Amino acid sequence: MKKLIFLAISLLILLECSFAESYSYSANDVSNLKSDTLSKTYFVHPQLGNDHNPGTSKEHPFKTLQQIEKIHLMPGDKIMLANGQVYPGSLKLVNQEGNNDHYIEVQSTSWDGVEDAPAVIDFKNLQTGILLKDCSFIKISNIHLTGDGYTQGQQDFYQRCAVLLLSDKKKRMQSFLLEHLTINDVYFENKGFKRGKEEVKSANGTQKYGWGIKLINNHPENVMENITIQNCSITDVSHTGIKLTGSGKNIKRVNILNNKVLKTGGPGIQMSGVQFVYVANNNIQYSGSNDDSRKWGRGSGLWTWGSSDVLIEKNKFLHANGPGDSDGAHIDFGCDNIVIQYNLSGYNAGGFCEILGNNYNCTYRYNISINDGYRNKGVDGAFQDGKTLWLSGFQGSKNERKGPVNTYIYNNTIYADETIHSKMAFDNTSNGVLIANNIFYLANPSQLVLGDQYKPDTKSNKEMGNVFFENNLFLKPDSWPRGMKIKDSKPIYGDPDFKNPGGLNPGDYTPLKINLVKNKGIKIPYLKGDYFGLLHGLNMKEDILGHPVPTQPGLGAIEPLTDSLNSTITGL
Repeated sequence: MKKLIFLAISLLILLECSFAESYSYSANDVSNLKSDTLSKTYFVHPQLGNDHNPGTSKEHPFKTLQQIEKIHLMPGDKIMLANGQVYPGSLKLVNQEGNNDHYIEVQSTSWDGVEDAPAVIDFKNLQTGILLKDCSFIKISNIHLTGDGYTQGQQDFYQRCAVLLLSDKKKRMQSFLLEHLTINDVYFENKGFKRGKEEVKSANGTQKYGWGIKLINNHPENVMENITIQNCSITDVSHTGIKLTGSGKNIKRVNILNNKVLKTGGPGIQMSGVQFVYVANNNIQYSGSNDDSRKWGRGSGLWTWGSSDVLIEKNKFLHANGPGDSDGAHIDFGCDNIVIQYNLSGYNAGGFCEILGNNYNCTYRYNISINDGYRNKGVDGAFQDGKTLWLSGFQGSKNERKGPVNTYIYNNTIYADETIHSKMAFDNTSNGVLIANNIFYLANPSQLVLGDQYKPDTKSNKEMGNVFFENNLFLKPDSWPRGMKIKDSKPIYGDPDFKNPGGLNPGDYTPLKINLVKNKGIKIPYLKGDYFGLLHGLNMKEDILGHPVPTQPGLGAIEPLTDSLNSTITGL
């Protein structure tokens, strides 16, 4: 009976979690909205306009964005900004709603022969570039936003956001499309401001920062849902590029697709208290950047906290920096059903796989990791070692340690050359761990270290429960730490002879020694007592390059092909 109940629950969750396919279609379909003969188009030009104009033609445009705030917009209305023009100020839409067929749209348009450069909203001195507060059915596209410091004295607000979606009243906010936005140089402080050395050691920063796109819903009874953020470029913000902050998982059904997030002072993407999120085909590099003293200087490419049902796939996570955390992608505590698959992770200071406490049914599978976890504790201010694999019992400084439950780590290709000493940390409060079909190409002997998350794991004779650890390929016997209590029961040793080791394309890690890896994997079983498994199932149909996975899978993230087919492989 217990098993039947678990299976029923699993089926319900999987049915609802078809968001990766079904919602992507409805969000992208916004471009095909119907026109409405009753709708109006408003034009704003900072040089040619006048706020006493009707604003409904290019011949008689408004001058300032503030004039739009005075209008009760109707479904299908459009706000058109002039390509190449700079708009000082911010655009605030409050209690404005389109409908399912007629979104309210804000975009740049050709004006006086200027075709290419989008309109620029410069929100220096202000809290937001675009504010969407208690709104629904809104599309924002092809706008450039920047907000670098202040000229009018320190402001009394605590953050600066290029785009802020904010739920304030007890109402549902739904259906937003943010696309083709360019966001750069978003700082609360003026250039030259230097943060204290201890600021980077705080959990998320305690001072005032600039953010890229931020969603905030602090009302558990409210729902903010059906949101797509796609094809945006976010560079040089002093904290996080894309941030979702929910309460009680009241931000739902979000797609984050095809964005470039570069040189953020904090994480590239971070989400807390959300459910049903799909993150795919993003290029996230140099998160945790410290190239400007106003930046926080710490951050993973992506991390989740207190979230459910999140699929993270086909992204690039490269060059994350910081004295703690700062992985390619990591799972903070209190999550369930987080799937990290088909990603390229490289040169991230904190490491490849980090799963903190009280997480359930999470996985890293079919990813490629390149020289992740190079950071050494105590060097250049680092307060944590970088790690190849880290399972932690941390679930908040005031809570008893409890490791993740039912963790699946399989068919990853992990490469570390002679410059890296790979380190592993497994909290012994972890329960239910599967490690199978991975390739550990570690040139140097790996090391066992204690995990650190504000207080370190402590040594004891307790052993992790319910471990399935077999059928992994190691370059040599010391590729797994000698002092680790858990060991591969059926290890395989050898050099897979990668196509181009050290490269930054997935195809570079195609094994050329086909007989060593092909059909040498095992079908992934359920851990004992786990009747759910993983979001979208345990056994994959494709590898990271889209090759079919046979019934008897291979080792690592890439299914080897014949030499003639290998020559056609390209990267993500």
